[in-house]
Amino acid sequence: MKFTKSFTLFLLLFILISSCKSSQISLDNLTFKQQLNALFPNATITPIETKDHFSKAYQLVLKQSLDHKNPKAGTFDHYIYVSHSGYKNPTVFITEGYNARPRTYELSKLFNANQIQVEYRFYGKSRPASIPWQYLTNDAAIEDYHQIITKLKQLYTGKFISTGISKGGETVLIYKSKYPKDIDIAVPYVAPLINTQEDPRTTHHINTVGTKDCRDKITQFQRSLLQNRAALLSEIKIYAAEKGSKFNEVSIEEALEYATLEFPFSFWQWGGNCNEIPSTTASPEILFEYMNAIVGINFYSDASYHNYLPSFYQHSRELGYYGFDFTPVADLLQVVSNTSNTRFAPKNVDLTYNPNYIRKVREYVENKGNQILYIYGGYDTWGACRPTPKPQLDALMMVLPKGSHSTRIKNFPKNDQQKIMTTLNKWLGS
Repeated sequence: MKFTKSFTLFLLLFILISSCKSSQISLDNLTFKQQLNALFPNATITPIETKDHFSKAYQLVLKQSLDHKNPKAGTFDHYIYVSHSGYKNPTVFITEGYNARPRTYELSKLFNANQIQVEYRFYGKSRPASIPWQYLTNDAAIEDYHQIITKLKQLYTGKFISTGISKGGETVLIYKSKYPKDIDIAVPYVAPLINTQEDPRTTHHINTVGTKDCRDKITQFQRSLLQNRAALLSEIKIYAAEKGSKFNEVSIEEALEYATLEFPFSFWQWGGNCNEIPSTTASPEILFEYMNAIVGINFYSDASYHNYLPSFYQHSRELGYYGFDFTPVADLLQVVSNTSNTRFAPKNVDLTYNPNYIRKVREYVENKGNQILYIYGGYDTWGACRPTPKPQLDALMMVLPKGSHSTRIKNFPKNDQQKIMTTLNKWLGS
């Protein structure tokens, strides 16, 4: 009886091992493109411009499953970009938060690495004509990455570094929490982990960052925009006509008020210069030009509204976001009555927020997240939502004083850059 059980277990183990081996594809004696074809047999693969240190580069359009648990749900065209430098080199895996524009990332240059850019499902070229919202979840996107990485590890033998910026950096942390063994090193840039659908930490940041004089100038500027409402609306109409922008989804009146409410967030996010804020006596043209430079009135145009629908859906459902502080201009508002950004989410879709999703990600990275390098700017409003890793973790938090949402490794002082590179090289084993 014992012999029979032992033999049965041996047989099951043999079948399992054989099955795993059979899933491995032989890539020997193939050109690089042939190797990609073997790994992604249902993809359309075309060469793209080769830049920087890469020797080959290709665009892959995958037939990606809408639902990885249900193949019958169908597929969508999923765009990824593979840039090759060497089979044994590190591989930088970029989890874009939105669309993917082929370019060479900082870490890829620093380590002469291969680079894989993956467009987030349902953004950019990977967006179906009609979005099936039920399949736009972080877990579905993470499964996309897991399947892609699993195949690429048959091609590349060096260590894998995952990285992304802002929402893409948040995705790095989500991916790390779901598949901690897929990636050796995680480098999220300026990545928030947001607590609620309207995280109050961003408002606290806006009300405490910088100097009081600067914050007062920001409030005065906000008020000037709405105190000159008629003239500012005229400026927006002129600008819209010049750019061919339409404001049907969000009216020009709404756009002005939302841009006014958004101004402090964007000002600190992008490291605004207090000395450049126009005075209360500035002309409407100057007021508009500065507001437009910081916020961008076209963000509220029909084209942008359409482009960012997936983002606001995700923020409303799983990621969380920030709310608007009415306090500085409450007496001047005429149109906007809700502090929530759900105004920009798709209509007639369930926007019930799941408070547990990011909470679980935060719990993982703060308590178990080893070999994670965090990059933040001290002025950046999103930095108010950064995680706080436990001291015993093998992780490194780097915050550039007065840095913005554009903060990168290259922006740090030389001694901090050396600290960063020493840490990354240690994790890479080099």
